Amino acid sequence: MSKSGVTNVGKENMTEGIDDKSKRRFLIAATTVVGGVGAGFASVPFVLSMRPSAKTQAAGAPVEADISKLEEGQKLTVEWRGKPVWIVKRTAKNLDDLPSLRVKLSDPDSAVEQQPGYAKNPTRSIKPEYLVVIGICTHLGCSPSYVKEDDPHDLGNDWKGGFFCPCHGSFFDLAGRVYQGVPAPTNLVVPPHAYLSDTRIVVGVDSQEGVAS
Repeated sequence: MSKSGVTNVGKENMTEGIDDKSKRRFLIAATTVVGGVGAGFASVPFVLSMRPSAKTQAAGAPVEADISKLEEGQKLTVEWRGKPVWIVKRTAKNLDDLPSLRVKLSDPDSAVEQQPGYAKNPTRSIKPEYLVVIGICTHLGCSPSYVKEDDPHDLGNDWKGGFFCPCHGSFFDLAGRVYQGVPAPTNLVVPPHAYLSDTRIVVGVDSQEGVAS
């Protein structure tokens, strides 16, 4: 056998030895990775079990709101079922003004069922000072603007505060009742809601039944 042949065989043996070591390293690394991935997959069902189901998410779970810092005249917005829900703390003057607006309203007594039974009253609310409505115009689904009586506006000298939809010119008072002669056909919707305490409201739970709606 030639010298060069011996050298070639030696190189081949060395190469095989290197390949064997590389394979062992690869197998060890692969086993470690697979084990880690397996542990990761094992934890997935536990993580997913803590998330609400797709059906629950689509239905819209109840939403709590802290109203402890809501001052008179202020509006708080929370999201429920993908819709904005407005919580407005009305002033004593706001409540006093509501009866005087009856002649301007399309449905002053809330005859159309746009509210739960416990909100079918002059203030359309459980507690007079708090209005809870879905902030979507009943015309084409736009979101009206909240305009207080003392805000800069060009809505007329007799504007007592409420909601104005600039898209098509619909008006609602501070009980969410629609004005006459505007595109919106009905009052703003009052969602099911209840008071957990004097400072917390839950939207999506019926006040009388105490269950999610």
